[in-house]
Amino acid sequence: MSTTTLPSDTAAAVRVEIDDDATPVVRLIGRTLRDAVRVGHAPDVLGREAGTVAVRSHATPQAATVTFADGAVRVTGGVFAPTDATVTVDLESRFAETATEGDAELADALLRALHVPLPDWREAADGFWAATRGIRGIPDVLVAVAAGPDGREEARFGAGATQYRVVGTPDALAGVFTGTDYLFTALERGLGIQGTMAQLSAMTAASWKVRYDV
Repeated sequence: MSTTTLPSDTAAAVRVEIDDDATPVVRLIGRTLRDAVRVGHAPDVLGREAGTVAVRSHATPQAATVTFADGAVRVTGGVFAPTDATVTVDLESRFAETATEGDAELADALLRALHVPLPDWREAADGFWAATRGIRGIPDVLVAVAAGPDGREEARFGAGATQYRVVGTPDALAGVFTGTDYLFTALERGLGIQGTMAQLSAMTAASWKVRYDV
């Protein structure tokens, strides 16, 4: 089991642990909870002393168990024993709840922890570029264009001959660049891109990297 310990804004640190050979849903939950720890989101939830929650996809067989114990949050694949609560969520819509069972307070607490506030789209783009610029085939320049009610704002990252443009609302850009939203899901919902098919392939790999922390 891999372990990440990050300081929160509270006095105590919280360990987030996932399986060594984690499935995508485990990696997604683990990465999201690590982000929550990093920004000091929902420390009362992440610092719980006990409790188990099953997290199930509403549309696929994917499932994971989140266990709070001994100052750590452990995320493991599947659900192989009774849990205190079960949350069924839409994994493609930022863990949107579709159903809950069992301990309602515990279920609501985990859902709150999984809904990490997004940073500003520029900050998100900067983090995305830093994390993914070494992927083979990534263009020399990432151009992020935020289309809002007051017009368009542009931010550029990198330098060179090849570039890739990503256009969307500030929320959509922040969602993709943090891994909160998967690239192709965002495209289906209106995100715009401009680049070659080879660049799209590389950007897809980049999206997987930030979404699943691989």
